[in-house]
Amino acid sequence: MRRAEAVARGLASLEPRIQRVISSPYKRALQTARPAAEALGLRVEESEALEPERDPGEILLEVSEGEGHALLVGHQPHLGLLFGLLVAGPRVELPMKKASIARLSVEGRWSATLRAYLPPSVLEALAGRGDR
Repeated sequence: MRRAEAVARGLASLEPRIQRVISSPYKRALQTARPAAEALGLRVEESEALEPERDPGEILLEVSEGEGHALLVGHQPHLGLLFGLLVAGPRVELPMKKASIARLSVEGRWSATLRAYLPPSVLEALAGRGDR
């Protein structure tokens, strides 16, 4: 929980600002999403599209119906498959370390450009910088 809170403070320091926090309804994902939403002054939106067995394309459709920059909180390998789909193509998994952030600019229905990949240690350092 301490790591989730530190990572959340690091997220809050990033620009452009995250405007939505969307989480799997599973307990562990919600435990991670809540500190992020709190640090950002947002509420957590639960989505079954982020459940591990779902097609990664489902969450893309859901996110495209909303507005603003979204933080997705889910599970592996689901998020790695979504990351891979957007950056490298179908059936490519790009594994993500727990509490890491991949910032993507979605350019089409199934295409995105990777803008940043921040492991938790970097987000924690950003949080510490804001504490000074």
